[in-house]
Amino acid sequence: MKPKGSVLTRGLNARHIRFMALGSAIGTGLFYGSSSAIQKAGPAVLLAYIIAGAAVFMVMRALGEMAVRHPVSGSFGQYAGRYLGPLAGFITGWTYVFEMAVVAVADVTAFSIYMGFWFQDVPRWIWVLAIIFFLAAVNLLSVKVFGELEFWFSLVKVSAIIAMIAGGVAIIVFGFHMEGAQAAAGLGNLVNNGGFMPNGWVGLLAAFAVVMFAFGGIETIGVTAGEAKDPGKSIPSAVNTVPVRILLFYVLTLGVLMSLVPWNEITGESSPFVQIFDSLGIPLAAHILNAVVITAALSAINSDIFGAGRVLFGLSQQGHAPAAFGKISRSGVPWMTVLLMTGVLLAGVVLNATIPEDVFLLIASIATFATVWVWIMILASHVAMKREIARGGMAPSAFPVPLWPLASVAAIVFMLGIIVLLGVYPDTRTALVVGAVWLVLLTVAFKLWVRGDGRRRPHLVDETPPAAVVEYAATGD
Repeated sequence: MKPKGSVLTRGLNARHIRFMALGSAIGTGLFYGSSSAIQKAGPAVLLAYIIAGAAVFMVMRALGEMAVRHPVSGSFGQYAGRYLGPLAGFITGWTYVFEMAVVAVADVTAFSIYMGFWFQDVPRWIWVLAIIFFLAAVNLLSVKVFGELEFWFSLVKVSAIIAMIAGGVAIIVFGFHMEGAQAAAGLGNLVNNGGFMPNGWVGLLAAFAVVMFAFGGIETIGVTAGEAKDPGKSIPSAVNTVPVRILLFYVLTLGVLMSLVPWNEITGESSPFVQIFDSLGIPLAAHILNAVVITAALSAINSDIFGAGRVLFGLSQQGHAPAAFGKISRSGVPWMTVLLMTGVLLAGVVLNATIPEDVFLLIASIATFATVWVWIMILASHVAMKREIARGGMAPSAFPVPLWPLASVAAIVFMLGIIVLLGVYPDTRTALVVGAVWLVLLTVAFKLWVRGDGRRRPHLVDETPPAAVVEYAATGD
């Protein structure tokens, strides 16, 4: 083992990070959770994804600016510690680990549901157990192996979604009516069943909890900075593709799906993608799509384990987690963090064995609280950094956020609004209570157990290039 404090291996190239960005945006939230959002808002869920996507883009740009300036393994946990204080860094880092753990349990739950499409008589917990051990083994290998696996997982998802969009558009444009379809495909399905916003503004607002869950984990892009070969180029290129991914893989995809089948026929008993193409009667399409959504779940769980492990490694370096989490294997992997995540995921086995019908919505809402809290801390850390840059006359950032400061303030207000919404609706109120208790416990833990360097702001090396290089990078020439 390498001693605590050793740096992680920089084995992720631009291709790996770009497809990890795609993988984090295309997961269980789209392939399974979108059915819940559709049921709440109807076709107006498209508007929810656009609004939420704009706010998430600002989070990613803020994170990207900090990651290019300080490419460290702990990412936003260390940024919060540096610019907001040690307590903020402690809470942010551990809340992200909590988020990834909860999201991973949701992902393994969705995986077991997908497998039920083929094996209805096999208990779900068996699939959960099998996939946990497989992905734990993958994450104990070198980061390059992880990057390659994530690349191919994401490539399968992206290719399948593009093919699905093309096929759906062809059905709509040419008026094909497949045997088994309950209604004719067409754009009219977006307004014919109660209108574009059938459940009004109440339904639209209720959908935001699930919509924000769908984007959860996208901040993993920032975690890759500590293992990126050239973070100054790879991070901006990955972050800048966020708007395209949102429009293509969420808005356009769900728009096509709800044009093929009326929104009120989407039940949520399986992936809406599988349900819709199964109802259209297209031979083998449902089976192919089920294989795709299984790949998406594997990709998401893989990224969850990676992200939580790297932030735990950063927490150990700050004195905010046990020193054991700072141990690195010969292949450059923080192996203790992988083992911890594996243990946490085993809770998914228990949950799926005891409350399989109710576990997803509960987990998704709790994950939404953790996700949005981390995003608020990212935005707040970025605001503090920008103020420090202005006060100290420091070199301007190589990857500055657009529309500063108005867009950043608007994003913070929006995120706080999502926290409030969680407490408004009964089916998500539990998440707010769990989140509040979690934050209190973290604060108490920091006061009781964190000592020494953990009480100090971390020193982060500023890798901002000279002004001339900054101008060159900004123009992209």
